[in-house]
Parts: sequence; C-alpha cells; structure tokens
Amino acid sequence: MKKILISLFLALTISVPGFAIENIVSLDEIESQTTTVEDIKTDEQKPLSAVVNFDWLDINQAQREDQITHYKDLLFNDESKIYFTKEQFNENFASYKKDKSFKLHYMLTNNGVTEDEDAKYCAFYYKKNTLVMYAIQYKTNPHNSYYYTAFGKLYYVDVTSDEYPNFPYTSMQYNRKGQLKSAIYFVSRDLQYMYGPDKEFQGVWYKDKMYDKNGKQTLTRTNW
Repeated sequence: MKKILISLFLALTISVPGFAIENIVSLDEIESQTTTVEDIKTDEQKPLSAVVNFDWLDINQAQREDQITHYKDLLFNDESKIYFTKEQFNENFASYKKDKSFKLHYMLTNNGVTEDEDAKYCAFYYKKNTLVMYAIQYKTNPHNSYYYTAFGKLYYVDVTSDEYPNFPYTSMQYNRKGQLKSAIYFVSRDLQYMYGPDKEFQGVWYKDKMYDKNGKQTLTRTNW
C-alpha cells in the first residue's frame, strides 16, 4: 500500500484511557499480507516524483528560513483544499464522528482483515492482544483515513490532497474536534517538511532522518 503520512512516523505516543499506543503508523503504512492485481503496477502507473537534491545541511541559515516559510505558505494558503477551520472540519466530517458500523469493523480488524470491497483496515493493539483502535480508508475516497477507538468514537482523521499519490502533495491530521495536529508537505518520497498545530516548523525529514531549523539531526525513523 502507498504511504500517506510521515507525522505518525515520529516516536509519538497517543494516550487513551488505560492504554498507551506506541509506534502508531498511518493506515497505508501497513503492508498487505497478500498481493492483488491492484498491487501490481506498471511503470506508467507508478506515482510521479521528481528527483530532489537535499541541501539542508549545506545552505546558510537565511536560506533555511526561506524554505521553511515557502513550504508553510504552500501548506496554509487560502487555496488549500485540506486546511480546515474547526467549523469547516465539523461541517465536512460530522457524519464520521461515530462509526455506526463499529461492531462489524471491530470484528473485521480484530480478526486480521486488512481489506474488503469497501475499504482498507488497520488494527492497533495494546500488548499485541487487545484492540484499542482501528482505522478505515474507504475506497470511494482514499484521500481520507479515519481512526476510531474500539467503541467507534472518532479519534482523528488523516487528510491528503488530491495530488496524492503523485508528488508533491500535502497531508494534514486533525483530532475529532477539528483541531489541527500536524501538517506535512511531501516534496518527494525522501523529503518532507513538517509543521505543528500552530504552523510552527517541526523539522524536515530526509529519508530516515529529521533535521531542525538549524540543520541539527533530531530524530530517526525505521519505517521509511
């Protein structure tokens, strides 16, 4: 499955009552256990991505600041189709606040089902045996992924721009109240600029390493 988010690649811990879910990854990060016709793509079907040179460690501080501002403007400009106010989020996602079929989806994900004719699924476990969260990506709109508690209450939503899976594209994550949690500009598979809920720059990912605004390495990831 194609990758959607880098925000969840961080050493992020999401807390739910009585549980801590570690090393959460995006729904499309979960590798399918079987190969289908859809998984076999020709060169013409592969996502489009330009070759990008990573010069973050070579440029001066003023140039880094210019890049930080440039990608922030691209993410949060008025023409963005996935940057929502709380009111806009509630208007667009009100029907997803509760998964009306949560018993079915709980059963499917808890039994290892990762895909059916309607959607792709992912289960998240506490200590490998207690399902505490599941995710759904409907095939009618693969740009959105919905994460629910075991009782069908929306936890957060991942939203990607229409350009996905071709690069560049943008991705944003909101909690159930419509509060922005992270925003990412995907320049390429190797290079992403990440910002926080207050539009603050959090770092630039290049392959498996993240660097801060001063060029200092701050994090690594194992599932790049």
